[in-house]
Amino acid sequence: MFVDQVSVYVKAGDGGNGLVAYRREKYVPMGGPAGGDGGNGADVIFKVDEGLNTLMDFRYNRHFKGKRGENGMSKTQHGKNAAPLVVAVPPGTTVIDEDTGEVIADLLVHEQEAIIAKGGRGGRGNTRFATPRNPAPDIAENGEPGQERNIKVELKLIADVGLVGFPSVGKSTFLSVVSAAKPKIADYHFTTLSPNLGVVDTSDQRSFVMADLPGLIEGASEGVGLGHQFLRHVERTRVIVHVIDMASTEGREPYEDYVKINQELEEYDEKLMNRPQIIAANKMDMPGAKENLEIFKEQLGEDIPVYEISALTKEGLRDILFAIADTLEAIPKITKELDDVDETVVYRHQKEEAPFHITRDPDGAYVLYGNKIEKLFKMTDFQHDEAVQRFARQMRGMGVDTALRERGAKDGDTIRLLDYEFEFVE
Repeated sequence: MFVDQVSVYVKAGDGGNGLVAYRREKYVPMGGPAGGDGGNGADVIFKVDEGLNTLMDFRYNRHFKGKRGENGMSKTQHGKNAAPLVVAVPPGTTVIDEDTGEVIADLLVHEQEAIIAKGGRGGRGNTRFATPRNPAPDIAENGEPGQERNIKVELKLIADVGLVGFPSVGKSTFLSVVSAAKPKIADYHFTTLSPNLGVVDTSDQRSFVMADLPGLIEGASEGVGLGHQFLRHVERTRVIVHVIDMASTEGREPYEDYVKINQELEEYDEKLMNRPQIIAANKMDMPGAKENLEIFKEQLGEDIPVYEISALTKEGLRDILFAIADTLEAIPKITKELDDVDETVVYRHQKEEAPFHITRDPDGAYVLYGNKIEKLFKMTDFQHDEAVQRFARQMRGMGVDTALRERGAKDGDTIRLLDYEFEFVE
């Protein structure tokens, strides 16, 4: 089964906790702090494997969770960093953040990698908090939580040639006779529900990858029929071959078919109109095809090569395959917009998120939330008084006390932060 779009949850590993420890050696009075830092959590990395051509593996595993870093140890020993979780994906994979719509990565080349979720850093041990004023601190950090996100993984096939056309014009038959691909062929619409790939070898030792894409209908660019499922895969093809039923076996006008298909391509992405196009006038062995072809050429009026073929009787295939191979040789291996993906780094200004927000629960309690304050809370080890005092100072420095007073908080009111409750003290 071909899978080309899937929603996935990824969670990078949390950092290991720092340790509160002291040197306990014979003949070493007041040994001082010796708690090590925690190790970093595992990143979740997507890596291109050219042996894959579908997102089938994601169909059965939609949760990817990295391991947490090792906790810090005594004698100032650093916890072990967790090895990254590497997930293999096929070339042509695009990763999009479902919550923001941001494109995280566009993976095209074999062994190309991208960090999809960043692992949390390890918490600092008490050695790190030693100062001349407090040479033996009773304080350590918990590990930073790893990044978690819901992502959409899309596959856009990287084929040299894309066969486009209305349903039942003979695209699958054409692919089956020029390559070893075995697409399903039948005389009803939408026999092809997903793209089929085949490697085509010409008689002069040239080869290219051809994709038979699901049949287009009017309104496809707006999602009608197989709509976007089809059009997504045209984006990465270098040459577009229009397969047109010249015998009008379904009563449609060949030229109207051609115009409508180009219209759908343009409405989906204007850049597709810059790709080289070749017209395969199919079913030339059928009655009326020759007359229709003459009319079609008159209406076309453009300098687009038209090749007479019959996928059923295999007539004219040699010429069109040579023409496709010649066209591919004349254009770059990868189109310009794909070639430039990694060359330009764009820095976007991102508005800094407020460190905290305050709301009220129905029982009157004040609720604190926000990424920064929640991360701070999770990294605080509440088993040690010094750590609790440090957290209180950090909250005061962020302006939490002032904001609560402005919201009307009084002495003794309940404040909630995640699962933790504490009293507001004036």
